[in-house]
Amino acid sequence: MLPPPILHLPYGPGPFRMAMGLTAIPPGAWIEIDDQYPAQLAERRRLLRERPAEVVAALPGTEAIQRELLDRLVAHLPARYPDWFRRDGRRLHNALTGEACDLDEAPLPLVGRLVQEDFCLLREEEGGLRLVGAVLCFPSGWRLAEKLGRLLGPIHAPVPRYAETLERPVDRFLTLLKPGRLAMRLNWSLMDDATLFRAEAHGRTDHAAAVTAANAGEALVLRVERQSFVRLPASGAIAFGIRIHLTPLAAVVRHPGEAARLREAVLALPPEMQRYKSLLPFREAVLGYLEACP
Repeated sequence: MLPPPILHLPYGPGPFRMAMGLTAIPPGAWIEIDDQYPAQLAERRRLLRERPAEVVAALPGTEAIQRELLDRLVAHLPARYPDWFRRDGRRLHNALTGEACDLDEAPLPLVGRLVQEDFCLLREEEGGLRLVGAVLCFPSGWRLAEKLGRLLGPIHAPVPRYAETLERPVDRFLTLLKPGRLAMRLNWSLMDDATLFRAEAHGRTDHAAAVTAANAGEALVLRVERQSFVRLPASGAIAFGIRIHLTPLAAVVRHPGEAARLREAVLALPPEMQRYKSLLPFREAVLGYLEACP
């Protein structure tokens, strides 16, 4: 039986602070599998089948990096989840989907059909870390085709305060990350749409009239990105994992104290971050809803 999703609540009280918020994690925590797996894997297979050019891409010459990511995942899954995954030569049997995957298939699409995480591959080059490949079925406000081949700094140009606050620490952390060490961080936003594939740019400002203080609990979801970082030892590339968690706002505030914590976090966001997170269309509605929660 698949476990319920982990409820990640990464917002906090106090003044807003732009920080990496990294946490070391054991190797067994690299991949999360929960009861959302069947539905999310079905959606991933649909996107890979119907919109492959939007969700998978890689630069020429990165074949060994792609294969190394798949090999690491194929070694991890049977060891971590032996009841659900079993390797037999060049096939991986997935009891959760009933598939027997051919491990000689193209690596990135196969990665996309095995786990709920997306993966971006970052290669160290002169000038910094470059996005050289990805399977990105569930983007949060960006398009793979527009970012592939670019360095991390330009990729994050739309993020307020990134260049002056986070660019150097992020580059330094990733450059110094050792094989065998895993780390994670969390991002959060509130959305009025539970669609997993969200490629529209950040910064919505249109008024969401359908969201009110009375119905915000049902109309909004907390969207959390669980980001993981691991260095692939043979190539030296970084595998940047992105796992999306969607939780109805009403389910979040059922936990004692969470309505007040989230309201304080929303109020602390500077104007440019409110805009970037596309919070402005329903900001007043969500604040009213959270204030009325017990």
